[in-house]
Amino acid sequence: MEEEPARPAAPAAPTPPDAPQTAAAPEPPPVDEAAPVDEAAPVDEAAPVDEAAPVDEAAPDAAAGGSRRRGRTTLLIAAAAVLGLVAGTCTGVLVQAGREPTKLPPLSQAALTRGEGAAPKPLPADQDRRVRTDGDLRELLLKKPRGAREIEWLDGVDGWMDLATYVGAFGSPSEQFSEYVHDDFRRAAVTRWKTGATRTVEIRLIQFHQEEVLSALEGSDTGRHWAGWGREDDTDRWPIPGTGDGEVFVHNRPESVDGSPPLYSAEAHAWRGDIEMEIWMADTERIGKDQIMDLARRQMERL
Repeated sequence: MEEEPARPAAPAAPTPPDAPQTAAAPEPPPVDEAAPVDEAAPVDEAAPVDEAAPVDEAAPDAAAGGSRRRGRTTLLIAAAAVLGLVAGTCTGVLVQAGREPTKLPPLSQAALTRGEGAAPKPLPADQDRRVRTDGDLRELLLKKPRGAREIEWLDGVDGWMDLATYVGAFGSPSEQFSEYVHDDFRRAAVTRWKTGATRTVEIRLIQFHQEEVLSALEGSDTGRHWAGWGREDDTDRWPIPGTGDGEVFVHNRPESVDGSPPLYSAEAHAWRGDIEMEIWMADTERIGKDQIMDLARRQMERL
């Protein structure tokens, strides 16, 4: 029987350029020439030993490829969502543009019929308070009583007080000046006289533009606050009838100002409309309630 030549050894699998070098498959042991080859079980030449599974060489590329595929998928989904929103918006605009515009209700109202008869006559000046207060404010001051003497050193010019002169009587003129500018100070009228040997009377009417703030009310409240502040035990106070919150104050303890002889004092604070009223009295003798109340009541009646 002729001897079968031995099968040559299978070549080693080619190594990828960047992959780590692996050992070549071991050559199969030589066929024993003396032993007959089992022809019933031929060797499968189509499946060379160890060529089908180069272990762990393709794993990194597979993992990297899977990761890249997932990133592309997310990007595609986001792009599809954005395109869907844009397409939906465009579709809505096109649909709305194709519709007829909705008619708005008319802005005009039904014509009002004019009343019949003559128009009412304007109020006379003695009944229209606005006409009176927009005129010469000095005309609304109480007149100097008979026998009273004018005071030559009266503050102001010809019965008027500008803002700088008015706030000069306060403890902090610069601060008060800013506050009265903020409160829309308009003008102030003043009269002052002297009766007897030592009694003085001063009446001030302060008017405001009063466009945003009730400055006359605030000024009166401030005056009433300071009239009783710190002197509650030595001060009597009474409301002025017909003025709402107007009050008169009589101070029962004399005080000295700038080294002058001690004087008793009384004051009144009230307001009406855009005008604040202040009355100040001083004397070496105590001032009675009726005296300050009579002045306050008559002055408010003129407003």
